[in-house]
Amino acid sequence: MTATERRASVSLASIFALRMLGLFLVLPVFALEAARFPGGDDPARVGLAMGVYGLTQALLQIPFGIASDHWGRKRVMLAGLLVFALGSFLAAWAPDLNWLTAGRSLQGAGAISAAITALLADCTRDQVRTKAMALVGVSIALMFALSLVAGPLLAGSIGLHGIFALTGALALAGMAVVRWWVPAEPPRHAAPPRGGMRAVLKDPGLLRLDFGVFVLHAVQLAMWMAIPGLLVAAGLDKALHWQVYLPAVVGSFLVMGLTLFPLERRGHLRAAFLGAVGLIFLVQLGLLWETATAAHHLGLLGGLLFLFFCGFNVLEASQPSLASRLAPAHARGAALGVYNTAQSLGFFAGGAVGGWIIKAHGPGALFMACAGLMLLWLLVAWPMRAPGGREPAPVGQPVKL
Repeated sequence: MTATERRASVSLASIFALRMLGLFLVLPVFALEAARFPGGDDPARVGLAMGVYGLTQALLQIPFGIASDHWGRKRVMLAGLLVFALGSFLAAWAPDLNWLTAGRSLQGAGAISAAITALLADCTRDQVRTKAMALVGVSIALMFALSLVAGPLLAGSIGLHGIFALTGALALAGMAVVRWWVPAEPPRHAAPPRGGMRAVLKDPGLLRLDFGVFVLHAVQLAMWMAIPGLLVAAGLDKALHWQVYLPAVVGSFLVMGLTLFPLERRGHLRAAFLGAVGLIFLVQLGLLWETATAAHHLGLLGGLLFLFFCGFNVLEASQPSLASRLAPAHARGAALGVYNTAQSLGFFAGGAVGGWIIKAHGPGALFMACAGLMLLWLLVAWPMRAPGGREPAPVGQPVKL
């Protein structure tokens, strides 16, 4: 990577990290802590509150992505982080589940994922973009691991209200990073060609990735409607769940580093991608079997979570890289807006539908549904082809659009 590519990768990954840490901190405790709010005795309503930010993100990712194509990535990022901070402070104040849901909705309205990934794609070449996106993916996974450790501890000391206030502060810190650390945007066409959105919505490769990111994050969020309860049933107090999560996440990083990048260099990205999808499908079957047994096994749950994160990290690094490489350069923000819309809809569906499934049919039905989604994704993704072609070697500067 050039110096500019390294700066762009690290600074934009840090913005993702600050934002996602705020979202992830509530993940391991939300289902348990929200039950204490007035109206929190309904798992379906709790699931809606947990996943609704994904719905508002889905509604705004494409407009924010298109806006970043026309008015600049950094302006859109600053506006989105401010909205996210306001939603966090509203959730911190919330006296009941309805206001908590409203705060989560406003959090989701700060839909800047497309603008961030588009700027990262603007500032990096094809041959280093998977590494750059992997850095973002690793930062997200690290924040996920940290949140699984810190979330229960913070919930015990400052409560859910305090966690949301901390989330707002992290968003404000992200605005400072955008203002003073993120490199200047490369020059863009003054008048982007028309038809970009039409091309994005007709590209089968992009549509496969859009479907895949929806499934991946629906399954991820749905799982955490049930995993904390399974760990408690296996005899592990909720304050100690990090003892399972942390080794699983850290070990999965090592697996990703030893598999994804070497396989991509050798031209086997497709095999790594499909293998990761298949691995998460097998994890869902394992969790389904675990829920059917009379006694829950902590070691088995830990092993299944390790395998889940192995597959998840590979997909989290490779999917946005593939989307940015397949997208037309003049409509990259729009393409990543559609991609992140699908991701946000996945978050919403995982929380809202996952909570309803558990309420109506129990965790076994939830994991059966997740397994079915992963199998469908494997079939949809099977015809994929990794994009080829290389950009010329840089002369100290990133490629300009």
